[in-house]
Amino acid sequence: MHRPRRPGVLALMLATILGAALVVGCGGDESEPSALMPGSARLVEDPFSGGYPTYHDESAGLRVILGTPDLGAGPSRIAFALFDDVGLIEFPGLLVRTYFYPEGPEAMRLGPLEQAVLDYHQFPLGSRGTFTGMLDLASAGLWGIEVAVPRPDGSIESLLFPVLVKEQSTAPAVGALAPRGENRMALDVASLAELTTSSEPDPALYAERINAALDRGRPFVITFASPAFCTTALCGPQVELLSELVPTWGDRYSFIHIDLYENPHEIRGDLDRARRTPLLETWGIESDEWTFVVGADGRIAARFESFVAREELEAALQAALVP
Repeated sequence: MHRPRRPGVLALMLATILGAALVVGCGGDESEPSALMPGSARLVEDPFSGGYPTYHDESAGLRVILGTPDLGAGPSRIAFALFDDVGLIEFPGLLVRTYFYPEGPEAMRLGPLEQAVLDYHQFPLGSRGTFTGMLDLASAGLWGIEVAVPRPDGSIESLLFPVLVKEQSTAPAVGALAPRGENRMALDVASLAELTTSSEPDPALYAERINAALDRGRPFVITFASPAFCTTALCGPQVELLSELVPTWGDRYSFIHIDLYENPHEIRGDLDRARRTPLLETWGIESDEWTFVVGADGRIAARFESFVAREELEAALQAALVP
């Protein structure tokens, strides 16, 4: 199946920016981004990553896929999947440290500026999972995240990979007003197949308009995802999880699913026919799976790029209800 991947632009932009940083830092040396920072893993292409930035450290035998490339200065949720030569690495938590490179990748770094443990969240069915947590990336620019990875022989291997932090994220930040928009609902179409690529669509996720919820101060959860094309390392059954939350949280939140494609019933397995949903541009969505919690005040209470596990999302739902 041919699948044009817009998120691949993320990795391309990252390579371009980091490559430019190297040219400046090395007096015109056209080095590849693999030499980004001393000891850093190198940027690689990985079809399983779905276009998310992927870094490989050959000497350590470790590979990381960053699920949260849309980062703005300040406290940010970080999510990544970690692999070795055997497969997915799973631990209850991993110690990470952050470093800042104010003068570029070859100059002296500051740090470690923060040390934290990122928790592992397994996706439903147990086939995938990510380490997630909040880190304070206080300034725009180049940062390094160093992960301490326990190995089978009892040693600790370090993996350092870069993240680029912008002054402001592309998608709405926590505290920003939620973008308005007229999403289609079940009552607007003859079949839910016109609204979602899901094989078992839940009518409860297509019963609320964004603008209506904002106008009456109704808290809501909104997920941008395309269930039929969720096949990459960082994509999980987010839409199905929303349906599971409706019985428990539906009296306090509306739940809205927006498919990445506005014509799912016409695609029939061929994304050459697909048209991107216009609301993606309105919300600044560039990767394949996003979930936002919007409070009664119409502001973003929590944002999750890539899959967010039930325990993480429910904690955000509870926190958003506290005055």
